Amino acid sequence: MKKITILVMFIIPLTFSCDKDEISSQCRYLANIGVNYDVNLNLPQYNQLNFISNSVLIPNIGNGGVIITNSGTGYLAWDAGDPNHINNSCSTMTITGLESKCNCPDENSYSLITGQSLGIALECGLKAYRVEINGSNLFISNL
Repeated sequence: MKKITILVMFIIPLTFSCDKDEISSQCRYLANIGVNYDVNLNLPQYNQLNFISNSVLIPNIGNGGVIITNSGTGYLAWDAGDPNHINNSCSTMTITGLESKCNCPDENSYSLITGQSLGIALECGLKAYRVEINGSNLFISNL
């Protein structure tokens, strides 16, 4: 009985001492929209992804579309909405090589390898999506 009491005394404080993730509460501009999308690398619109250091923007999914990047060691997927701006016409990212940049006056830019801001330190990095590879197909999701 003493062992159970001692165990409970340690587990309960640990459970209640966990705070909400600071980054999640600060990065509030992007909605948590469900993404569930298949990419066939054999299709012409995704052919660039067969080569290292290339990226493709797929519009109309997520907040501002989804950017998929061939990093050389795998594929990465990011939401194309700038996480440091309210979702509007200028907050959708454009791609330049392995970088993305928003079209707002401050031109926030991010690495498509790490998702972190480039130049100045910004509060939020790009929102990542899971990528599963099945032959010549990629499955992009956050579900």
